[in-house]
Amino acid sequence: MTEQPPLSPQDALVALMIAVSVSDESIRTSELVTIERIVDHLPVFADFDADRLGVVAQIVFDLMEEEDGLDALFGLITDALPEHLFETAYALACDVAAADGLLRQTELQMLQEIRYQLNIDRLHGAAIERGARARHMTV
Repeated sequence: MTEQPPLSPQDALVALMIAVSVSDESIRTSELVTIERIVDHLPVFADFDADRLGVVAQIVFDLMEEEDGLDALFGLITDALPEHLFETAYALACDVAAADGLLRQTELQMLQEIRYQLNIDRLHGAAIERGARARHMTV
């Protein structure tokens, strides 16, 4: 595995959102729009350089090609992300997964792995998931 540079906390959040988007081997426009909207509007990204999106995306893509790339990606993310942002990270991941209105099995498995890696309590995870579902309902 090639050595990856350390990520900033914002980079880690973006990497996690991109990883959820590619988990089903397809990046949907609605997921990209959701990631862009999140980066443009949430306070946690106030000082984030949007030009980093492409750099972070390439790191995720490169790691996903490697045999143990997902483990390496989670290592980079948990190293960069302060614990107080773990639930925020999971909420953003849920928003991206819910963006296209359909949760595929691979996305559900990725969310389960994220809950495990970030040590998200089952009850808190359910509340975050329910909030994402409510935000992405259609008429």
